[in-house]
Amino acid sequence: MRFDAADATLILACAKGAPVSILYWGAALHADTDCAELKGLFARQGMHGVADVALPLSLAMEPGLGHPMLHGFAAHRAGKDWGSLFEVGAVELREGGAKIICRDERTRLGLEYEIDFDARTGVLRIRSTLTNYGATPLDVSDMMTACLPVPDAMTDIIGFTGRWTQEFTQERVARNAATYLRENRSGRTSHFSYPAILLAATDTHESTGDAYGFHLAFSGNHRIRVDSLTDGRVLVSLGALLLPGEVQLAPGETFASPEIVAAYSGQGLSKLSRKFHDHVRAKLLCPEMRAKPRPVHYNTWEAVYFDHDVEKLKELATRAADIGVERFVLDDGWFGGRRHDRAGLGDWTVSRDVYPDGLGPLVDHVTKLGMEFGLWFEPEMVNPDSDLYRAHPDWVLGLEGVEQVPFRSQLALDISRPEVADYLFNAIDAILRDHDIRYIKWDMNRDLSHPGDSSGVPRAFVQVGALYALLDRVRSAHPHVEIESCSSGGARADMGVLAHSDRVWTSDSNDALDRQVIQRGASFFLPLEVLGCHVGPAKCHVTGRRLSMEMRAATALMGHMGLELNLLTERAADLDVLKNAINLHKIHRALLHNGDLYRLDSAPQLIASGVIARDKSEALYSVAYVASDAKVLPGRLQFTGLDPQRSYKLQLVWPTNWLPIKGPSAIEMLDLKGKGAIFSGTALMHGGLQLPHAFPETCLLFYVAAI
Repeated sequence: MRFDAADATLILACAKGAPVSILYWGAALHADTDCAELKGLFARQGMHGVADVALPLSLAMEPGLGHPMLHGFAAHRAGKDWGSLFEVGAVELREGGAKIICRDERTRLGLEYEIDFDARTGVLRIRSTLTNYGATPLDVSDMMTACLPVPDAMTDIIGFTGRWTQEFTQERVARNAATYLRENRSGRTSHFSYPAILLAATDTHESTGDAYGFHLAFSGNHRIRVDSLTDGRVLVSLGALLLPGEVQLAPGETFASPEIVAAYSGQGLSKLSRKFHDHVRAKLLCPEMRAKPRPVHYNTWEAVYFDHDVEKLKELATRAADIGVERFVLDDGWFGGRRHDRAGLGDWTVSRDVYPDGLGPLVDHVTKLGMEFGLWFEPEMVNPDSDLYRAHPDWVLGLEGVEQVPFRSQLALDISRPEVADYLFNAIDAILRDHDIRYIKWDMNRDLSHPGDSSGVPRAFVQVGALYALLDRVRSAHPHVEIESCSSGGARADMGVLAHSDRVWTSDSNDALDRQVIQRGASFFLPLEVLGCHVGPAKCHVTGRRLSMEMRAATALMGHMGLELNLLTERAADLDVLKNAINLHKIHRALLHNGDLYRLDSAPQLIASGVIARDKSEALYSVAYVASDAKVLPGRLQFTGLDPQRSYKLQLVWPTNWLPIKGPSAIEMLDLKGKGAIFSGTALMHGGLQLPHAFPETCLLFYVAAI
């Protein structure tokens, strides 16, 4: 069974009575290529010291295959029926995909794969569903969604790790004979083990070389592994990480695994990212929200924290509107007894102590200024010091006899219980019905350390499904309300939650130098328009570092731009700079949020990227100087992604008042801050501009327009 895209081909071996596997996945093959020829070319032999025949691979890598190094599936009935071997029973073809139905009559199990291969992008999607056809319950210990082969030439593994305020940190290591394994048991996507991985050739970089990318679209516990078998074959496996006893299937019951989103690129890592961006835009995001320009965003958190004062908030809103903000979001502290982070979570009614007339006067003030109003919630959590917990202590997740792990003075609610989900929906629904609210910041600020229900059964996996169902319920009741997924920053920023929301909060660090790295890492899988990127205070509350407004604004401008600083205490000159940056973002917003991203290979002290219009008519390039340069002058900026057959006008559009350390630089010689200069696409792409010497913590933005 064969599927083709412009630059990739997928061929599945799914003969009836045999395990289903991938025969070929990689660069596009000629239409006349015969699958039987490939099967012959790929034939393998047995060797001394191992099995006398070459053991087949399968998508499940089930125990019945007999592989000594890797199993992707483990289930049993009271210690029996553990050696499943799934054979294809039927194949149902559909446009761009297929359903492959496998059975094991001996263990009375069924395994179905739904496979989609996008003919435009070459993005591969795989889902798997297990069914218990036996007469007794089945315990499922492990079930990778799929085990996917990649060529042995993919010698480098690029994983994504980090911590709070340091999300999406890349880690490139050489693949070796050991298993590469990343596991997450935090109950959310996590800061430290992003559910995605890249495999690439040693010489693969942003614009050249072969690479394969894999993303598990799931917001909970997960496992990612890369196995280099002794026979030279390489398998990448992704799936939910199941806790003991978490999945037990009664006769006739099914278990559906999370979806894998994967792609191949023969033109480097940026091309791979653009495939994922197209998938998010076309398959996950709400079309109505995609059609609407994403409003420039103001969030009150780092301006006021819990110190809510209606008149001060109105003054902040007025100042925000004056500089061009289009959405005003009231963060934590507006409800119940929430005067600090140790009380009030769960009591989702407006605090009359702080808002004696309710939220109405503030909402009305904001909307009369022409801005949307947004509101913060953390529905999945509860403080022990709350009316909700005092009434329903049995609603929280935990383990009987085991003390709760202290974590921000809050506990996790079991939202898989219908009465808990109903309570939360009704509370959120009441607030949204009573006010003109167009945006929710949906936060989640602790790990699920002991995710057991009232009977002690683990609920981590079903908790994720319950979250998705609750988000969908709110979206269905209020389709005009945009939802942001936040989790102490970027701990829940994956393709699973983006099928039920519209934006992710990338990190709690608004330090522009940190953000340059974080936003670049997030861009490997997520498009710029879903990445919340805010201008923070002059002194970052997380790092203590002081950065110029020009640097902070340029960094936030390259995503879904927002602000999170006290506008009442900022210098007038900095507010003018910020106003200009917001205007520049609006000018280029359609380009940034619909164009193609090209990350540029550069020296370590630079972080550079460009967003190019689909028709190559314009582009915006960012060059951030994040550290001192060892050389007198940095290298040249090559404007990757342009049309070599066209001519372009090049201009420096940010900062507006920038001067070189020692002039004149090429910026002044070419009048790039003024009328600009015209060059051929080939000169810009292959020759490039000699970058000027600039101080660290400088970010230059270049605009290129076809003439």
